[in-house]
Amino acid sequence: MPRIIGVNIPDNKRVEISLTYLFGIGRNLSKKIVIQLNLDPNMKAKDLTEAKIAELNAVLQAGYVVEGELRRAIQNNIKRLVNIKSYRGARHKAGLPVRGQRTKTNARTRKGKKKRVANKKV
Repeated sequence: MPRIIGVNIPDNKRVEISLTYLFGIGRNLSKKIVIQLNLDPNMKAKDLTEAKIAELNAVLQAGYVVEGELRRAIQNNIKRLVNIKSYRGARHKAGLPVRGQRTKTNARTRKGKKKRVANKKV
């Protein structure tokens, strides 16, 4: 398994698909990276040479925010919203939907499993 920026990418898949296993890289960005490095889009990840892997690492570290750095940036943005006591920060803190979705029904993913309320007919 080739290791790119500390993440093992699957070697039986095409390079274009394998790159999407990195946090912050989707299909569009992976296509751009493959074109930028002049790689064959249908080549399997196991066929990458050490030189190509090193080149890929260099391009990703120099030009893109991915993996741990991106996760850290997202967490810092959320912390900033909570610290300045914005509405969005309060919603993050309370574990409720942040972007204006309804909460009377739905929102179960964000709110968690239903909690029983005593003496309330359902």
